[in-house]
Amino acid sequence: MLGAFWVTVQLTVFSAVGSLVWGTLLAAMRVSPVPLMRGFGTAYVNVVRNIPLTVIIVFTSLGLADIFGMTMGARDDFDLMYFRLAVLGLVAYTAAFVCEAIRSGINTVPVGQAEAARALGLSFSQVLGLVVLPQAFRSVIGPLANVLIALTKNTTVAATIGVAEAAFLMKGMIENEAQTLLIGAVFAFGFVVLTLPTGLILNWLSKRLAVKR
Repeated sequence: MLGAFWVTVQLTVFSAVGSLVWGTLLAAMRVSPVPLMRGFGTAYVNVVRNIPLTVIIVFTSLGLADIFGMTMGARDDFDLMYFRLAVLGLVAYTAAFVCEAIRSGINTVPVGQAEAARALGLSFSQVLGLVVLPQAFRSVIGPLANVLIALTKNTTVAATIGVAEAAFLMKGMIENEAQTLLIGAVFAFGFVVLTLPTGLILNWLSKRLAVKR
């Protein structure tokens, strides 16, 4: 059981890092002065947010692995391959929500600060990286905490492609044991242990690091 929850933790950590990176890039695209980049960012977010996560995860298995032969660098290790495919699917899905959270933070930064930075000769990427994003991240720690908690729970979908995380083990135990309520309660408590401290810590950081206007 501890091994299954450890897989869940790994899925969450790797997916969270990937989602933060890709979501930040998408947010930069959505506020970019280049129409093509804005269009791509907007289309990606609107399309991916409206596709069920299960469909995305199954596509990474049936589509990328079985049809296109993408092995994610683990040709002979199917467990590792499907783990990485699950991370890819979770990143692709969660990044859309991370993008919108960060974009809402960008909108809280006074326009005058960006204009002043541009007047000093800074490029768009410099204005975004040095002036806007540092303040935006501080203002959206709370929303990002909610996305992280949702991501932790969404890792259960990886069981659909055979990743041996907590939900996969729970399904097997319920099929083999008669104590359905007890097994469900144990795994529910496990997810509470994973998500509750995360939410409390990040909400405390949100208040601690909030930008005072």
